[in-house]
Amino acid sequence: MLSAVRLLTRRLPSASAMAVQTRTMGTSQSFHINTPDNTQETYFDFTEENYKLVNKILSKYPANYKQSGIIPLLDLAQRQHGGWLPVAAMDKVASIVEAAPSRVYEVASFYTMFNRTKVGKYFIQLCGTTPCMICGSEDIKKTIEKHLGIKNGGTTKDGMFTLLEVECLGACANAPMVQLNDDYYECLTPKTVIELLEACKEGKPPPMGKWGSLPMNGQVSCEGPLGKTTLWEVLPPKVDAERFKDGKVDPASVKEHMSY
Repeated sequence: MLSAVRLLTRRLPSASAMAVQTRTMGTSQSFHINTPDNTQETYFDFTEENYKLVNKILSKYPANYKQSGIIPLLDLAQRQHGGWLPVAAMDKVASIVEAAPSRVYEVASFYTMFNRTKVGKYFIQLCGTTPCMICGSEDIKKTIEKHLGIKNGGTTKDGMFTLLEVECLGACANAPMVQLNDDYYECLTPKTVIELLEACKEGKPPPMGKWGSLPMNGQVSCEGPLGKTTLWEVLPPKVDAERFKDGKVDPASVKEHMSY
């Protein structure tokens, strides 16, 4: 018993190491800590409407491979629960896919897309990786922290905003940027990020641009300041807008659907 305690002690970080602020890859530790609104006894169940989606998700997999639906079911539960996953929701998913709860916990704690602690209505993930850092992400972070009165990893008292600095979000060409819930706001400056925050306070975040993101400097997608200067004669393949209308996809035709 004593040797086990000594082994555990050797693995624990020092107090000085824990005091150093580092960038995290998620919103919580890999282990669960009970809070009043997050215990195994806390009630969670999918709504009647979402059970239709549960059945639709499970219908995509063979009956003996229900566990393949863990990730989309966790995503559905998180969206229903205001952007985060209580342990009771993970237990419900485990029950539906007939898996041990630990199998679901390990998925939820591995992927940073799942928040196992409460986040604000607007979850701001600020990219701090090299291209964004070079283009001013530190100034964007300081602006957000000052304007909202929170630090990295914190949530405003009214529960409206949570700020978390994360690794690359794949929008390097339009750095610096943030992911706000599901949406990308790019080419930010301290001025435009404040405009974005104020719009969110009014419940009117700017709508996405033509290509599913919004550069806040007026450009379209990744076009430069001169606009589109190449590929005038090479048109993209035509894609059937209703190709997934019934929610079913024949794996053999995926390349056709994606215009490969």
